[in-house]
Amino acid sequence: MAFFRGVKRRAQALVLPVIFFGLCAYFAHHAMHGTRGLIARDARHVEIAAARIVLAEAEAERDAMERKVAGLRAEHLDRDMLEERARALLNVVAKDEIIIPYPPNRRLF
Repeated sequence: MAFFRGVKRRAQALVLPVIFFGLCAYFAHHAMHGTRGLIARDARHVEIAAARIVLAEAEAERDAMERKVAGLRAEHLDRDMLEERARALLNVVAKDEIIIPYPPNRRLF
């Protein structure tokens, strides 16, 4: 009987630490691997960095378009820009000009 009392006493002494350790392990696991955990946070930071790169490219393209359009506004008409656009649309060149073809995916400006 004394043996079983000793086992029971030790088991009772271990119940609370085992439950506490189980709860700590549960929360630590979800703090790392949960939907709002550290790994998910790092993945979101990578997505945000990629989105910022795409945004910077889109803003640069928009700024280039705005510069081209600014040269064609009525209050400030840039004759060179107007001539360039007319030649591009009409596919016309002068006799003394040299044409250098570029692939469609390579931009000059």
